[in-house]
Amino acid sequence: MRDTEVFESVERELNRQRNNIELIASENFVSEQILELAGTVLTNKYAEGYPGKRYYGGCQFVDEVEDLARNRLKELFGCEHANVQPHSGAQANTAVYLAVLKHGDKVLGMSLADGGHLTHGHPLNYSGINYEFHSYGVTKETETIDYDDFKRKVEDIKPKLVVAGASAYSRTIDFEFMARVAHDNGALFMVDMAHIAGLVAAGLHPSPFPHADIVTTTTHKTLRGPRGGVIMCKEEFAADIDRAVFPGMQGGPLMHIIAAKAACFYEALQPEFKDYATQVIKNAKAFEESLKEEGFRLVAGGTDNHLLLIDVKASCGISGKKAERLLDEIHITANKNAIPFDSEKPFKASGIRVGTPAMTTKGFNEEDFKEVGKIIAYRLKNEETDEIKEECIKRVKALTDKVTMYHDFTYIK
Repeated sequence: MRDTEVFESVERELNRQRNNIELIASENFVSEQILELAGTVLTNKYAEGYPGKRYYGGCQFVDEVEDLARNRLKELFGCEHANVQPHSGAQANTAVYLAVLKHGDKVLGMSLADGGHLTHGHPLNYSGINYEFHSYGVTKETETIDYDDFKRKVEDIKPKLVVAGASAYSRTIDFEFMARVAHDNGALFMVDMAHIAGLVAAGLHPSPFPHADIVTTTTHKTLRGPRGGVIMCKEEFAADIDRAVFPGMQGGPLMHIIAAKAACFYEALQPEFKDYATQVIKNAKAFEESLKEEGFRLVAGGTDNHLLLIDVKASCGISGKKAERLLDEIHITANKNAIPFDSEKPFKASGIRVGTPAMTTKGFNEEDFKEVGKIIAYRLKNEETDEIKEECIKRVKALTDKVTMYHDFTYIK
């Protein structure tokens, strides 16, 4: 018996993805082969352990898959060791902490309020609960990382681990400098490159390798793979990292997702992927230009990567929460986001975060993103009227009608 209720909901989500302009910076659209692999019979197979050292029989073929994923990941980023089993980026980060820290150890990470991630020491997160996290952030003047303050804090706090990387930071991160400061003060250096992994893979953002001791990332976002996480490290940390993932954090890995990860790394190794990543950045710069022309204040003045933070409170006199709703009503999907030194609570926020990876995958170019900037301004800077709403919906449809995604798919049988 087919579960029509669930499939009907999935069909509605499929149509939303087809017809909306997707600007959430952490989202993307996977290829059909990745979508297919994520739904294969590998979901039936338990495979606790690692290739050649499993705790279940019948793993010879899933071993092939995991070895492909690990070897491709090492080739893609030039790392010494790779673990492809973490179910998410958050679990990858937690596994690293389990591998190299003891309860209560000092860690320095980027403040969530300034663009960091929950797993970089937020007091309600596992990281902040179990370790003594301290934070570095951005300057009020430039809204970019305050490297002088970072250096002072590393020297004063003497953390065991320094964490770099962000979830809402639009400028290039100087991994080489941060690694040197960390190592000069006896700290290990970890980079969470979840947002920029695809740009790093394409050679369009400075790589954390070989500066970092350990690197984590998600496999979705700019890398354009399935939802999941991976850990890469120097060989000296390999055994501890593997032990922290299994049995430390997880039991059986999701072999169907590891197969999809393997295909993701295969795609990222192709020349076409660099073309895609190049277009992501071109589109982000065109988007930046359009938003500035429309009078928006952009955090840090703009972008060097795939995302932008728009200060809608200063630009339009509304909260990020309201801006998210107004855009959602015209089929543009973004997310409210706190900005540095925000006077609003996080659930309300003064900003929205937007990015170009997903719509670049669909085929949007610079001119398309310039039009998106104009539509956003028309919606957010004018009165909330039905006339403006309907005009924006028409303009969005004119853009989405030009591109297709999963056009042959259906979940309603």
